[in-house]
Amino acid sequence: MVLRRLFLHWLFPAAFVLPLWLFVGWIVFSGGSGWALLWLFVAVPTVFVSQLLLSLLIRARGSVRESRAVSWRDALGLGLWHVAIVALGLFDSRVFFPLLVLAVVGALVLFWSSLAQLWNEARGAVSVLRTSDGTAYIPPPREQPQARIDGDVIVVSESRRPE
Repeated sequence: MVLRRLFLHWLFPAAFVLPLWLFVGWIVFSGGSGWALLWLFVAVPTVFVSQLLLSLLIRARGSVRESRAVSWRDALGLGLWHVAIVALGLFDSRVFFPLLVLAVVGALVLFWSSLAQLWNEARGAVSVLRTSDGTAYIPPPREQPQARIDGDVIVVSESRRPE
């Protein structure tokens, strides 16, 4: 539970730290060529926007707000995706393209996973019934019979005063 809560608190800072890491990694590890700089101008805003979008999708779920923790599926997906982004920031030419593919596919999988989890939680229990002629209607909510509460009854009888 602690790990899942840490991921929840890391969601919004990650939107700023990961793009910054790509930029710092490009400087420190001499990403070098003009193509790397062009890639950087595309990657930094993409990582920022996708992380913000994923953060909002994850935090929109009622179960996340209630438990104050992401799901295990979110924690695993975000962990792998963030490791891929950090590894991309090392700008190692031998593994750059596979890591890039892994990061892009990871972002897409996380997006669809978050949408599916949000959809499943938001779906609710509304059922639509159909009449014999095909008309659809939503049945009225069933009223729970309330238990009858018999309280104490106090009877006060009046007596006449003697004259």
